[in-house]
Amino acid sequence: MSLKLHAFPRSPRGFKVLALADHLGLDYEQCFVDLGKGQQKSAQFLALNPNGKMPVLEEDGFSLWESNAILTYLAGKKPTAGLLPTDERGRADVMRWMFWDSAHWDSTCAIFIYENWVKAVFGVGAPDPSEIAKGEQRFHQFAAVLEAQLKTHKFICGEKPSIADFAIASPLIIAETAKFPLADYPQIRRWYEEMASLPAWKKAMAAR
Repeated sequence: MSLKLHAFPRSPRGFKVLALADHLGLDYEQCFVDLGKGQQKSAQFLALNPNGKMPVLEEDGFSLWESNAILTYLAGKKPTAGLLPTDERGRADVMRWMFWDSAHWDSTCAIFIYENWVKAVFGVGAPDPSEIAKGEQRFHQFAAVLEAQLKTHKFICGEKPSIADFAIASPLIIAETAKFPLADYPQIRRWYEEMASLPAWKKAMAAR
């Protein structure tokens, strides 16, 4: 099998590439990256991604890092699935939200994930109240943008999911544990339930 996905499935960034690959019905080999043992810093892994982070896609001598770039690449393998539109405006709309995720949403959610989940899992201390406060300010700023979009769209860019939905929904797999302040965002909660009902999402959740 030529396609390999190097990932830590419990991480939202690793989870989303696995969920999308399953949703597309792609044949791939899942290569577990043990973050707890620092496997991402090994010489073998750094040869694939010099940043020392997962996930990484490997295929026939080609390696690709950055989770949203991987989603785009995977979607290109099954263009008829409709997860990445072929018309210019539709594609630009999806990519707009992918860039929004990378610039704003992912890093905001990461504050809660690190403070309330990673620290506990790896035993590196208690949550920092100042970081949580910063995270709450940013979360409400960007969640309001997403909530407004989802008031008029079933999924982020229309009536069907796209790679933007896989990217932006992935941090919510641990929203409860990471204590995301979602109470005032009914459309985000509704939309996440739609994503969580997908068979591939359920499969990836079970694999965690």
